[in-house]
Amino acid sequence: MEKLLNNLKRAQIEAFFVPNRESAREKAIEIIEKKRTLCGKTEKELLVSWGGSLTLDECGIRDAVREKYNALDPYAPKTAEEQNEAKRQALLSDVFLMGTNAICESGELVNIDGNGNRLGALIFGPKTVIIVVGKNKIVPNLEQAQKRIKEIACVKNAQRLNRDTPCAKTGECGNCYKAGATICAHTVVTRFSGNADRIKLIIVDEPLGF
Repeated sequence: MEKLLNNLKRAQIEAFFVPNRESAREKAIEIIEKKRTLCGKTEKELLVSWGGSLTLDECGIRDAVREKYNALDPYAPKTAEEQNEAKRQALLSDVFLMGTNAICESGELVNIDGNGNRLGALIFGPKTVIIVVGKNKIVPNLEQAQKRIKEIACVKNAQRLNRDTPCAKTGECGNCYKAGATICAHTVVTRFSGNADRIKLIIVDEPLGF
């Protein structure tokens, strides 16, 4: 863990190692509060949004944010058109919350997305990005990261979302190209944050999410 934290520091990603999901929630709120103070905004003026993440829910972070801040839930609208507009607005948030599919011991974050709104926010847009991840997603290298995501995360997410993909049916990646179904559309490796104060990573000493 010390090696991983040092590699993340080299990548200009500020990382915190916490013992459990309760501590992760407290740390996330602490980071948001610090951002709010720097912005000079009230709790209800600070715009906070997020990408799809079981980890955030398992830690109770989204519920905590809804109670305290101006929360934009891009998944709340009922129509696809309204959801897409909310996802675009989320790119202008003060704070964006998300998980990550894998972390390499060398410090890279690896993610695969379908729509790409989560990765769009990670790369550019929101002023601060807070990533919460369980220790089960730490892998040795990029090859193992891709393997983990394809064999575990994508399969379980496709099943959870009831997607009509080979992996949802067989449990194995079929390298599919299906409109409206394929969730492996974008692969992003983050090896460095150009803004040293932008990406915050909370690593939890528990298995969380897929």
